[in-house]
Amino acid sequence: MQSQACRSYHCQLRLPNLPPHAQLSTSVMATAAQSPSTTDLAAYCQQVAHQAQLASRALATVTADTKTRWLHRAADLLRGEVPTLTAANAHDLEAAPGYGLTAAQIDRLRLTPERIEDIASALEEVAELPDPIGKTLSTTQRPNGLQIKKVCVPLGVVFFIYESRPNVTADAAAICVKGGNAVILRGGKEAFHSSQAIVSILQTAAHEVGLPEHALQLVETTDRAAVGHFLRLPEQIDLAIPRGGEGLIRRVAEEAQMPVMKHFHGNCHVYVDANADLTMAEEIVVNSKCQRMGVCNAAESLIVHADVAEKFLPAIAAALQAQDVELRGDQRTCAQVPTAVPASPQDFSAEYLGPILSICVVDSLDEAVQHINQHGSGHTDAIVTDDNQAAQQFAAGVDTAAVMINASTRFNDGGQFGLGAEIGISTDKFHARGPCGIEELTSYKYVVQGTGQVRYG
Repeated sequence: MQSQACRSYHCQLRLPNLPPHAQLSTSVMATAAQSPSTTDLAAYCQQVAHQAQLASRALATVTADTKTRWLHRAADLLRGEVPTLTAANAHDLEAAPGYGLTAAQIDRLRLTPERIEDIASALEEVAELPDPIGKTLSTTQRPNGLQIKKVCVPLGVVFFIYESRPNVTADAAAICVKGGNAVILRGGKEAFHSSQAIVSILQTAAHEVGLPEHALQLVETTDRAAVGHFLRLPEQIDLAIPRGGEGLIRRVAEEAQMPVMKHFHGNCHVYVDANADLTMAEEIVVNSKCQRMGVCNAAESLIVHADVAEKFLPAIAAALQAQDVELRGDQRTCAQVPTAVPASPQDFSAEYLGPILSICVVDSLDEAVQHINQHGSGHTDAIVTDDNQAAQQFAAGVDTAAVMINASTRFNDGGQFGLGAEIGISTDKFHARGPCGIEELTSYKYVVQGTGQVRYG
């Protein structure tokens, strides 16, 4: 049963064509004219977290087959509820201009039959991934006969705060629950109705296959203060994952009383070595920067060895400027590329997320590595070279989550790595690093099998 505090936070949103148990009490935050009290909000967050904790304990023993059946059933229901989903999405699209969303952001918000099919297909891909829970990671036989197994287990409860993209709602729920974790989803207000409809369908499928109640919950308020309440619940929530702008991530990292999986920004580099195939280098640089500029694994910085700068810089400048990319270079770059703008010290550490690229010329591979480690964000860094020793030296020296050798930085992605959908890319070193899929949302426990041994010493 929900408390009065919880019931005060939402009103009914009827979702047509779903079974009766799917007609969930979904959230529309009270307006300023009827604003709930801080006490009610705290109680609501506490209850959601408590429900998730109970569900996580039950999920730890759910079979892989049950989770797989849930994902396939959810995919089927999504395909059957296209009118429901697009109707809910229409409410978000109508409100989007009032939130100041750009045309590109509104496009990312939009649900079409094709995009709903993509969401359903992504769930089926996650369903086919190996289930890590219960897998024996190592076994040791002690001289006294004890057998010690290190066994993969879920983390527990994940609090996921994310951007306003409806597909992320389904992806995050799929990854968390497939990994045996209960998840509390706190999406942006811009996609609120779309997320509600998706979660209701996922919960319907969960009910049908017998997953624990509250295995996945959507936060039923758009009040930003709710995030702070959840971040102060380390007894119930095991991990917080913010996915969005740097301001959101820094806020979560500062306020959270539980571990946070994060990356603040993505200043990704491409280093063109003295022994690079320059045709390959041009293709990799253009793809890394231009294939999609507004994402965290797009290149923001180019480093060129002095031995090839005179030949390579004019060619790559022409290719990038044909894509309307502004170049900001050091003194040696500007000497080779007269149209380049002199770079400031801040440019070499910047994540532009748009048509700007910083460029510098170095005299050695070691200098390139030093530049990356000083200015980089630990996200993705690439080298283009035909010298295997240089490639391995670069890979060992750069402090980054993913090193690309003769490949675009854009490949640092869970799907491209074969992890299925990802819940984010971490630049932390503990406990997960790089694209985070199901296995990155697990921990382990030791299971010790004896035959009556007791300890005397």
